[in-house]
Amino acid sequence: MSPSSLSTAGVLLITVPAVAFGGLSLLTFLMRNVPGYNDNPVRRSLWRAGHAHAGVLVLFSLVSMLYVDQTDLSDGLKSLVRVLIVAAPILMPLGFFLSVVRPSDTKPSKLIGLTVVGGAALAVGTLTLGIGLL
Repeated sequence: MSPSSLSTAGVLLITVPAVAFGGLSLLTFLMRNVPGYNDNPVRRSLWRAGHAHAGVLVLFSLVSMLYVDQTDLSDGLKSLVRVLIVAAPILMPLGFFLSVVRPSDTKPSKLIGLTVVGGAALAVGTLTLGIGLL
């Protein structure tokens, strides 16, 4: 692996404990019947989705780093692919969490748009990576 992919993977690995802590926090909210979580199905669903997306996309990003250096893409495109693929596990969960940050929120705010931006980054990054591997 190139130094860039290794350092990107290192940063991704450092985020895993944060994702685990988030899961523990959600479990605590559930078990202690924290107001604004159990009694707010929109917030509960979006936070659960944010946590799930964070975990899955961090793992996906880690695996993707193994392939970036195997492409014939230019160095600039490789860097772009790394950034786009790593943006998804940051932007998508942020959109889910921040769109219902207050316990009284019953519908997502405009920050839910971060999920779309993260999804677009993931789509462009993985499409570029896939084409580069062909």
